[in-house]
Amino acid sequence: MTKPLFESSLTSLKLLGRGKVRDIYAVDDRHLLIVTTDRLSAFDVVLPDPIPDKGRVLTEVSNFWFRRLAAIVPNHLSGIDPESVVSGEGERAQVRGRAIVVKRLTPLPIEAVVRGYLIGSGWKDYLKTGAVCGIALPAGLKLAQKLPEPLFTPATKAEMGAHDENIPFQRVEKLVGAARAAQVRDCALRLYREAADYARGCGILIADTKFEFGTDPAGTLYLIDEALTPDSSRFWPADQYREGISPPSFDKQFVRDYLETLDWDKKAPGPRLPAHIIEKTSAKYREALTRLTG
Repeated sequence: MTKPLFESSLTSLKLLGRGKVRDIYAVDDRHLLIVTTDRLSAFDVVLPDPIPDKGRVLTEVSNFWFRRLAAIVPNHLSGIDPESVVSGEGERAQVRGRAIVVKRLTPLPIEAVVRGYLIGSGWKDYLKTGAVCGIALPAGLKLAQKLPEPLFTPATKAEMGAHDENIPFQRVEKLVGAARAAQVRDCALRLYREAADYARGCGILIADTKFEFGTDPAGTLYLIDEALTPDSSRFWPADQYREGISPPSFDKQFVRDYLETLDWDKKAPGPRLPAHIIEKTSAKYREALTRLTG
């Protein structure tokens, strides 16, 4: 494992902001540097302990999918070496293996969520209403059951520390226009299906995922942010999957499950994580990368 990076500290570039996991810097008027740290958030709270190798794994997994799915939709990668836009070995060490230089694009104000299995908030919604985000489903489905067809269930993008809100497709149409909404929906579903088919052959079931999209001045749609990582998706080991139970996962659900055993109100500051939870979480992220990319 590499030494974890909780927060980058580059002085050669202007810091534009810090998200739950990523630090964003200005390179020039056409490019940004995105540094994926080892921070981990759960229940929308950034925890105080970084997860070694997490940022490197997320970057490698995203870049793998960006390359593999480029025929479906272009992505924000610029091809510029991150180490070439910072100064000094100390800064190069901070970005090595965990940063990308991307095109400056205008993000769409939605998250494109695709669900392939009945789990998480979708399961809770189904138990109450017989539907997921307003989309009616057959009666009698089980926890973690594969859905008849993947569902596009968009959400708003919440501010730091707030929860995303599921929204109906009609609201997406109002936010971005009917034609763009249909393009995003169709693109997200195609990305999910192709990725899920590939991952299944690697012994991973992608239960659900979320994509983010942006546009350039010409109106071209791009896949941005991260793609099909253990942070933006639920990854399940195929050989341990059973309907009716919540399968073990390669993502941060392992940490969420641990946190649920604590007397914590799910508000900042988050609790410290024991060493064995940190180590096992890091191992789960690395295993996901190995299974997908070899």
